[in-house]
Amino acid sequence: MSKAYHNLTAHYNAYFIAQDQLRQAEITLYKNRKENYNQILPVLLPVDSITNEPVKPFLDEAIKKASLVAERHQNSKWLDDAYIVIGKARLLKQDLPNAIEVFKYVNTKGTNEDDKHTALVNLMRAYVEAGDYNNGLNVAEYLRVQPLSKDNTRDYYLTKAYLHQRKGEPAVAAAILDATFPLLKKEESTARLHLIAGQLYDLAGQTAKAYEHYADVLRNRPAYEQEFYANIYLIQGSGGKNRLGQSFEQMLSDRKNADLKDKVYYTMGLLEARRGRYDEAISLYRQSVAATTTNTAQVPYTYLEMGKLYFEKKGDFVNAQMYYDSALALLPQQSADYASIQTRKKSLDEYVSYRNTIRTEDSLQQLARLSPEALTQALNKAMQEQDKRDAQQAELARQVIEKATGTPTVAGVSQPGATNSNLSPNDRWYLYNPVRITQGLQDFTSTWGNRPLEDDWRRSNKDASRAMAAENSPVNGGTPANEINPNAPLPTRADALNAAAGNPTVGGTAVGSRANGVGSRLEAMKAQLPLTPAALAQSNGRIENALYRLGKLYKFQFNQPTDAISTFEQLLTRYPNTLQKPEVYYLLSVSNDQLGRTSTWKDKLLAEFPNTSYARLAGKIAAGNGAAVSSGAEAQAQKLYADVYYLYQTGNLTEGLARAETALNQFAGSQIEDKFALLRAMLIGRVQGTEPYRQALADFIRDYPASTLIPHVKELQTAADQATAKRK
Repeated sequence: MSKAYHNLTAHYNAYFIAQDQLRQAEITLYKNRKENYNQILPVLLPVDSITNEPVKPFLDEAIKKASLVAERHQNSKWLDDAYIVIGKARLLKQDLPNAIEVFKYVNTKGTNEDDKHTALVNLMRAYVEAGDYNNGLNVAEYLRVQPLSKDNTRDYYLTKAYLHQRKGEPAVAAAILDATFPLLKKEESTARLHLIAGQLYDLAGQTAKAYEHYADVLRNRPAYEQEFYANIYLIQGSGGKNRLGQSFEQMLSDRKNADLKDKVYYTMGLLEARRGRYDEAISLYRQSVAATTTNTAQVPYTYLEMGKLYFEKKGDFVNAQMYYDSALALLPQQSADYASIQTRKKSLDEYVSYRNTIRTEDSLQQLARLSPEALTQALNKAMQEQDKRDAQQAELARQVIEKATGTPTVAGVSQPGATNSNLSPNDRWYLYNPVRITQGLQDFTSTWGNRPLEDDWRRSNKDASRAMAAENSPVNGGTPANEINPNAPLPTRADALNAAAGNPTVGGTAVGSRANGVGSRLEAMKAQLPLTPAALAQSNGRIENALYRLGKLYKFQFNQPTDAISTFEQLLTRYPNTLQKPEVYYLLSVSNDQLGRTSTWKDKLLAEFPNTSYARLAGKIAAGNGAAVSSGAEAQAQKLYADVYYLYQTGNLTEGLARAETALNQFAGSQIEDKFALLRAMLIGRVQGTEPYRQALADFIRDYPASTLIPHVKELQTAADQATAKRK
């Protein structure tokens, strides 16, 4: 009777309620999931503490009720089941260490084999969520030979497929899913898994199998979005129509797809890109962005594909930079390729910066070479063109506002009661454009963080800043900003417009005539020109640095050796005495070798700069292509190193440095080459001073990244930097 009481009470007063709470949490999570069809869907919904926050009360209640079984009914047959509920709830709460301990406990102390297998399947899931794939595979290997129940077999296959998907093995994950489908019913969750299997086979390059699974989605009672994307993939895979004869054009005309047209255009663009028709693909991508309504999730992936086409296929790095910038502003930071996109975007930002520097400085130098009369005429013409462009932009803004609101504007301000019309996103007013709102919010958050709506939100001491602003305001006798008072009122929009028109004002009050305004603008533009020898030297220095860094970008970041060669050759032509000449010679030699061309750059490097690290690097490459350093040569190198080190100790520094330079060239590729390089750096410090010493240490780290001496060299760098800072 006692055992029957505990079984009955544990079942219906604790376990049954706990299991129901856990099931409610799982159902809620599945219904509220947000699928990103631009990426491969996860086989199992990933555990995320933020996403799972709404179901936390269910999980807490499940743990509370299931714990009653362990506290009051330890002799009941529901004890193992209660512990499994506790483990699952902790898993969903992302309390992975405790979840793992619970599942291990059930496997060790459990009395029912099916319950122990269930615990092990969930233990494998916990290891996957923790990123411990090795332990997950060990558990999977053990379960593989166990006689599992039908439910445990299904969960085992799904968890193992999820494990291999997370490991980046799409073909294995898809094959395991294939073994799972006979155990599943025809329902929405099964349709979702068929869609995932199709995506995985697509990624693995097995398009025929992918096509079959996309067709199976339609046979398993899919949700509308699942059906839509399955049809999209079927049309994309067949090159124009799916099995039902449906085409992209029919999907676009279907009223049910009004909010999904952006995805249709995007997929059409992908198909055109695969066919090599890049301009048509870009046009379709633009249509995709224009078709965006309230759901902007597709936009960053469309921008990303446009950026890839401009970067990889068209070599248009300026447009690529713009689209990568827009994509990164809207892309979720948890995206798998976010870091790589951010790296490429940074390189493109540098490219645009260097390119603009070269063009700007060239234009300024060209203007500086004009006669005074011709210069004044050219600057006046530039100001007139700028005023014309500003007027055109203002008129365009007025037209867009009128078109968007349906009401005329007065002085650029629309009348009350304006409503938005059915415009493309590019023509909508900012606050009616969901794409621009989302991008602006992302930009603001990335710079300033999540901040409340309040005055003076950028100031750390708001009360003090407000008091200072009030004290210096015109009402309290304050004066406009000058060298003494920096807290003057900000210029109004009218001030900005008047200044652009050549009539500067403060607070709407004119402070000069238009003639004076034009004259001040003219003088301001002349001040930017390199009219003096010193200014010209600075301008040339900026161009030289931009060409040098642009060439390195082409070589190392963009893998464009042809562009790198032309850029470096331009650098040497314009600035034959550049301090970067040894490195440029070396990079020109390497770039030509990469293209299979013969060149004389290596010979020039060895002839003109035989004692530089780049000459030694070139010699080391040549030695690496030939025979290894013989044992006799190694012995000679050891002896010479001892001789040079003796010269260093006895103060014969100049002779020691000369012999170290010779040894580095003579014994390139030897086992003690890095020791020679470090000894040379120390000799340079004693002979030539701090700055050459710091450069030699930096060269060592670049040329010998695998050397065991690197930690010591970094310590020497730190000491040299600190000594330099103290002197300053």
